[in-house]
Order: sequence, then structure tokens, then C-alpha cells
Amino acid sequence: MFVLQPLFGKLLLPLLGGTPAVWNSCMVFYQSILFLGYLYAHLLGTRLKTNHQIIVHLAVISLSFLALPVGLPENLIPPTKINPTFWLFSTLALAIGLPFFVLSTTAPLIQKWFAHVGHHDSHDPYFLYAASNTGSLVSLLSYPFLIEPNLGLNAQQSDWTLGYVGLCLLIAACGFALWKNLKHIAQFDRINAFEGDEKLKSNGSFPPFEGGQGGCALKLSLKTKFYWGALAFVPSSLLLGLTNFISTDIASVPLLWIIPLTVYLFSFVVVFSRWNDKSHAWFVRLQPIFLIPFVAYAFINPADLPYWMYLFFHVIAFFFAIMVCHGELAAQRPHSEHLTTYYLIMSFAGMLGGMFNTFVAPFVFNGIYEYPLMIIAALLLRPSLKKLSLSEIGIQLIDPFLLLVIGVGIYFSVSNLTDYFDGVVISLCVLTIAVYFLRQRVVAYAGLMGVIISAAMSLHHAESHTLMQERTFFGVMAVRESVLTDEKGHPETYHELFHGTTKHGAQRLIATESKTPLTYYSRPSPMGQLFKTFDAQNENWNIGVVGLGAGALACYAKPSQTWTLYEIDPLVVDIAKNPAYFSYLSQCAPNAVSEIGDARLSIQNKPDGTFDLLMMDAFSSDAVPTHLLTREAIELYFKKLKPNGILAFHITNRHLLLKKVVSIHAEQMHLAALIQEFKPQTDVPLIVATDWVVLAKNPEMLKPLQISQIGSWQKMPLYFDMPAWTDDFTNIVSIWK
Repeated sequence: MFVLQPLFGKLLLPLLGGTPAVWNSCMVFYQSILFLGYLYAHLLGTRLKTNHQIIVHLAVISLSFLALPVGLPENLIPPTKINPTFWLFSTLALAIGLPFFVLSTTAPLIQKWFAHVGHHDSHDPYFLYAASNTGSLVSLLSYPFLIEPNLGLNAQQSDWTLGYVGLCLLIAACGFALWKNLKHIAQFDRINAFEGDEKLKSNGSFPPFEGGQGGCALKLSLKTKFYWGALAFVPSSLLLGLTNFISTDIASVPLLWIIPLTVYLFSFVVVFSRWNDKSHAWFVRLQPIFLIPFVAYAFINPADLPYWMYLFFHVIAFFFAIMVCHGELAAQRPHSEHLTTYYLIMSFAGMLGGMFNTFVAPFVFNGIYEYPLMIIAALLLRPSLKKLSLSEIGIQLIDPFLLLVIGVGIYFSVSNLTDYFDGVVISLCVLTIAVYFLRQRVVAYAGLMGVIISAAMSLHHAESHTLMQERTFFGVMAVRESVLTDEKGHPETYHELFHGTTKHGAQRLIATESKTPLTYYSRPSPMGQLFKTFDAQNENWNIGVVGLGAGALACYAKPSQTWTLYEIDPLVVDIAKNPAYFSYLSQCAPNAVSEIGDARLSIQNKPDGTFDLLMMDAFSSDAVPTHLLTREAIELYFKKLKPNGILAFHITNRHLLLKKVVSIHAEQMHLAALIQEFKPQTDVPLIVATDWVVLAKNPEMLKPLQISQIGSWQKMPLYFDMPAWTDDFTNIVSIWK
């Protein structure tokens, strides 16, 4: 399962612009099929005799072979004007639905069968869940470090298909072994209750709870089932929330997404092992300690922290939250009589957690607020909550109110000594430390943490002067108003466009400067140099731009030129065309054509030899979607360029050495290539460092840039330490800075 997940995430990314939402939507699909598999295992194990279970399951396995070999259907075209989530679900169902369903039934069904074979551990088969998740963890980690660097996607698909057939043969062997043992099952069932309970009493595997003293199989109450559901719902929602929260800043590939999922699987390995009896109490004690720096810094201003520290805070908070929830869930596991019911509730709640993040949160919140919300929910599920009555919960709510009043008092005390925001920050930090002493009072502790996190996020929002913020399938877009000091020393407001935490453009608002391209596209920058160098011969150029941003590049347009702007997110087009936010397009290129959809799919429909200049400026937050950097993508671009056409690549990136990928393509495809890693030499506002590469089939086209005195264009450095990226093979580890 955990090789198939990143494999299909990678297959689907190119169709939807490389956005992190693809991975989260895939995760919800996997959780949904997992629930259906657990439901099937529950019904099979409780409604049918053992021999009938074996026959039915082998028939279902045989049916799943119709979906082999695994792969995407041909000629897939995703929707461009509506949210593609349901299209993604239907595609996954058609491509891998049946095999994934069979895989999802394996853990509960094999454990249920194992509980009836008379093995000395049959009374407590839950250790197999730890083994199952260990296998999942090894499989998941092998993908970026072993499978992806050594196998292309086609080889991965064929090898996975062979592995799946092997697994099905092993399941059939388990069924055969169980069938041979049927005559002993009846005798075993008669003695299992007695022997099992004696073993449980002697080794203390199960804590006493309403499911039965020592794990005896009694009827489960609705309260117990609801508690199990909450303990599974919150970590599932946290998993997707954290994935979305951190993967906006680095490449949209399985590598970074694997970190939260690895922690999630590891928690199951620990809590369903023999270690949980001792480790669970320690995780409950340590969680409040590790939350102090997380709350004090993580939500105030992430840009003030090194990225590794930012990532560390969030992963550690996530780790302790799910270890406490999953540890409590494992401690409450029932007698094996209720095994499939227990797993069914876990999978159903996990599916609901994923659906909340995918289908509810994007329509309710304009930012990724479900993530901090679930951090608070995880604190509410700390073990002592079970012991509280409604009146005790009400009394504990007084504490957050009193400390909030104290916090307001601290703010007014320090606000006279320092500025507004420093006062609020000091207040929040003091409250964060103070709330630690309420950790034994669960409702009070979680309530005040909620107040602090909400206040910290509100502070960051107020400090950024956000004019608009909306959330789509492709991420969170925001327009913010900031102030600079102009050349005469006067304050001047300007607008900025952000995708996640990365700036995607800016515009000064005064009439004399409103047509001046800024940030990565300024006139001193590589693109400004390119347009100035070719100013005498680009009068009738046909120009394509992949990635719209605020529309600053359009201010290099001439009335006689033809400009086509490619953008995958309709919201970005709406923002760039709204003069209340940015007026580059309306002032400089009102006749430019905007095409919505993935750039590769859109450009493919253009006649060959259309463009004189094609500028690749597509980013998902800080990263170029990898499918726009493959050899096949470069070949497509040059097919659509004229013989003397120029391809320009924006490769500015904080974490990835993208020039290595482009350099290898240029060398192998015999293209002329120049690079400029631009560093501004003046203090002119809103001109930033930026890296651009230009490529051409005809080296003569790039000579004017190379000999020009207005920039520092250099030949591309050569690299020989990795293979070229193709649609079949990419490896993000090899270009990490």
C-alpha cells in the first residue's frame, strides 16, 4: 500500500500542476478505500462461516486481477474550471480501486483468522498491527531513498504488479492453512475464553475497562465507540493538515509529504507493541513541555525562523499529539471478539478526518486553520478527560478566562514600554509558559492553548495587513499591503501577492511607478536585461508566459506583440485582473490572452513553431512543479518555439538546485544555455535576487546577452552526478542544496 501511494501521487501530479492538494486528495481516497476494506473484513468475519470467508475472499482477489497491471487510464484530461477532487477520486477508483481494496482488507482479516488458529498468541493478535505498520513504514521510506532513485515509473508499476500477485498467493496460503485447521476451531473457541483470560490476567496485556476485566468480550457502549472514533479522527486530520502546512514551501513531490506519514505510521508501531504500557505515560507527560516552544514561535511569524527549525517545531508537536491519541487508542483496545469492530471504527474515523480536511475545511476556512484546530482537539483528548463530569469541565473553563484577563493586563503593562506587536508577543510568550502549569486540567489547558494560538495567528494576520485571502485546490493566495520608503524618504504603500509563505509579485501604487515590474522581474533583473537586449528586434514577437503571478512580466509587452498567459489556478487570474489589487495587466497588456489549466497540457495544443519567447515562471509556492522540468517537457517547449526561439526558465529556489536539472538537459540535448544568478547592486526598493536560465537551439540567439554589458550571463556549469529527469524518472534528493 505504501509503495502504491507515493507512486500514484507522482503519476497524478503532472496532471494537476504539482499542487500538495493532489497528495491530500489521494490520501482521502486511500482512507476511504481502507474503511471499505475494514467494513468488508468486519462483515465477512461476523456474518459468514470461516470456510465461506475463505471462498468469498479468494473470489474478490481474483476479481482484482482485472485492474492489473496498475496504471493511469490513457488520454486523461483533468477539469480546469472546477475543483478536480472528484475527478481525482474517479481516476484513482478506476486505476487502482480493486487492488487497493484487497490490500486494505488484509490487516483486519488476517488478524481475525489468526485469532482462530489456536496459536499461543491468538488471544491477542494486535501485535500483528504493529508488524503491519512496521512493514508500511519500511515500504514508505524505501520509496524516496531506494525505489525512486533507481527505478522509473514504468518499472515501478510492473514490479508492484508482480509484488501484488505474490501477496495474493500468500493470502491464499493463509486461507488454505486456516481451512486445514477448521476442525480444531470449534474446540479452540470453547477453550479460548478461559485460556485467553488466564493469560491476560497473568501478563496484564489489557487494562481493565468497560470492554471487560482483563479483556473479556462484553458489549461495547456508544461512549466507548465515540471515544475510539475521536482518538482516530484527530490524528488523521492532523496528518493531512500538517502535510498541507509544510509542503507548500518545498517541491510538491512525495519526499516532503512522507515525513508526516512516516511519523504517523511509526506511532502505530510503538503503541501496538509491548512498549506502549510504559511509553504512553511518558508521552503524556512530555507533550506539554515540547508544546511550549511550538506555541510560542510556530504561529507568530514563520519567516523569522530557519526552515529546519520551523519544520522541527511542527513535526515534534504532531508527533506528541498523535502518540498521545494513538497510545490511548491502543490502551483501550478490546478483546479479539471485537477486533474487526475496533478497526472498523478506527478506519471510519480516519476517513472522516481526511474528508474534513479535503471537503469541509477548504470551503469553511480561507487558510489552513484546521491544523491548529486539531492540535487543540488533540490536547482535549488527553487521558484525564475521561474522568471529568460536565460540571468539572465547566469549572475548568474558568481558568482560560482568568489567564486571558491576566494576559491582557500584561499587554497593557508592556505596551507603553515597547511597540504594539512586541507587547502582544511578550504577552503570548508569558501565557504560553504559564499555561504549562495547567497541564493536568485538560479542558483548561486545551482552552487556553486555543486562545494563545488564535491570538498568535491573528497577530501575524494583522501585522501582514492582508487585503484578501482565499483558498483553492491549489493553495492559499493572499494579497497584502505593505509600506516602503521611496527614493525621497517618504512612506509609500504597495501590494504583494503571496502563495503560501512565498512572495509571487509586488506592485507600487503611485502612477509614476505602477507600470514598473518589480521583484524577480525588475528592469535590472535577467528578464529586464533580456527585453532590453532584444528591444530592436522583438516588435512582433509571439510570447508565452507560464505562471501569471501578479502579472508584472506583462509590462514588458509592446502593442504589436502577442502575449499568451498560462495559469493553472483561476483565482490567480482573477487577482491579477482586479485593479483593486494589481493593475499590471489592465495597464500594460489588456489584450493578453489568459488560458487556465496545466501549462504542458495547454501548450501541447498550440501549433508547432508558435512562440519567439517562452518564459517558464510556474511555481507552487517556492517550487517549480517537477513535471515542467523533465526532458519531455523541454522537448515540447522547443517544438512550440520557432527555430530561433528562446526558452527562459525562472529557477529561483531556497532549497533545490534546479540549475543542475536544466544544465543536464542542455548538455544532452545540445542546447545553448546561459545562466545569471542575479544579485541587486543598488538599494532600489523591491528589486530582489533571482536566478534565470535561457536556452536556445541556435547559439547565435544568445550571443547578444553574453556580450551585453548590462548583465552577467555565464555559461551553464556542467554536472555528471545524476541522470536526466524524465517523465518516467525524477529524484528530488539529488538536487537538495
